[in-house]
Amino acid sequence: MEQLQNYIDAIVRTDWVTTAISAVVILAITAVVARLTRRFLGRVLAINEERDLPSSSIFINIARGAVWITGVCIMLSTCFRVDVSAAITALGIGGIAISLGFQDTLSNLIGGLQVSLLRIIKPGDNIEVGSSTGVVKDITWRHTTIRNGAGEEVLIPNSIISKTALTHLPPTNQVSLAIVVTTEGQHLDEVAEAIERKAGEAAAGIGKVVKQPKLTFSEITAQGYAGSISFSMADSRTTGRAIDAVLRAVAPLTRTAAPDRAEQVLEEAQQEAEEAAAQEAAGHAPTKPKPKPKPTPKQKQRPSFRKRMARALRLGKEEQS
Repeated sequence: MEQLQNYIDAIVRTDWVTTAISAVVILAITAVVARLTRRFLGRVLAINEERDLPSSSIFINIARGAVWITGVCIMLSTCFRVDVSAAITALGIGGIAISLGFQDTLSNLIGGLQVSLLRIIKPGDNIEVGSSTGVVKDITWRHTTIRNGAGEEVLIPNSIISKTALTHLPPTNQVSLAIVVTTEGQHLDEVAEAIERKAGEAAAGIGKVVKQPKLTFSEITAQGYAGSISFSMADSRTTGRAIDAVLRAVAPLTRTAAPDRAEQVLEEAQQEAEEAAAQEAAGHAPTKPKPKPKPTPKQKQRPSFRKRMARALRLGKEEQS
């Protein structure tokens, strides 16, 4: 037993145990510093996103890589007595071979730095690169991640973005809906006002509207007056449903009977405004109209008067026969 204890003490007291412990401690400190650096840079980039640098992960990854390289160099120099400067010089001699082997990686890294530092693209931009279209989610040291309209994530190498023509598209929460109004020219202003009002009501029923709908006419065609309704939603995820709701709401106002419909819409809007002004003058807040009560299950199952009379007549005829 005493021999075994002496053997364990001899192992613990050897230099390699101290060296291993020192290396683990240095690597642990390096990991902590890298984590703190990542959090600090993430907050700094989020605060200064509009002024200095975009909040892309490429800067965070470069900083973390620099911290880890520094930590590993300190560990090699302190624990293993490695001459780091000589090692760097040796790596410099083989730099040509390394650069040839990592040519694509270096081009992607440099391309990512270019598009980020020059603020060509940043997370949140809606872009089109070649046949790919989507919103930029992140820019890493190798590729740029975009999310297309189908919800799919597309990875585009940074070198391709720096070499290919890039198109900045409007933000996804902005909507431009093309319509054609087939009405007479003297009623165009009233119809346009009614369309804007109905479009605003329909879009507000889906979500928060940042920019109210505005109808702008661009040309006169054989079908009628061509134009577009433009508005912006607060949440881009509601854009599709807002387009559908607006299109359904303004469809009756784009046909031949649009002037009559427009006059009705404007009269209703004026009446609502007058009622709201009267309530404010009386010191009461404008109240919303009460919704109609939903029919009970018994009321749903009860047949109409005409159906009951038809059934009674049919039974009477059957009894007489």
